[in-house]
Amino acid sequence: MTTEEIKSNVEKALDEIRPFLQSDGGDISLLSIEEDKLVKVQLQGACVGCSVNQMTLKSGVEMTIKKHAPQIEKVINIEA
Repeated sequence: MTTEEIKSNVEKALDEIRPFLQSDGGDISLLSIEEDKLVKVQLQGACVGCSVNQMTLKSGVEMTIKKHAPQIEKVINIEA
């Protein structure tokens, strides 16, 4: 799978997650994908400083991204 295909799949995963985050007043954006296995995202709005955002990141975001792009090993949130 090419880097472009991986990016496309990660974007599809984020599009799947975004409505849930937006319903809570938050959002997420893709910052970068490094070496086709590390995804850097930024949680925004109400998700910033939310006590469950690390759980959301691991169980929701990372799981969904791995479903779309299995070669991704880790998803990290970069604070603004």
